[in-house]
Amino acid sequence: MPFAPDEVRWGLACGVGADGHWHGWFDVQVDSDALRRLGLHPDQPAARVTGPSPPGWWHAAAERDARRSRGGNR
Repeated sequence: MPFAPDEVRWGLACGVGADGHWHGWFDVQVDSDALRRLGLHPDQPAARVTGPSPPGWWHAAAERDARRSRGGNR
């Protein structure tokens, strides 16, 4: 692994959703200096938006699908 043990942190939250099924969420954090060693930093070209945003219908569909997969009507 390209990271030292103290450069990566993760957590897991879980609970029962409105649909009665268990759901889990992972949170992964990597120190910015560790990412810089790999060439990942805010100054690289891929870190900036280089084109137009997807159309509104695309965002709406993604949100609708996310709600469906979580089992809620938020």
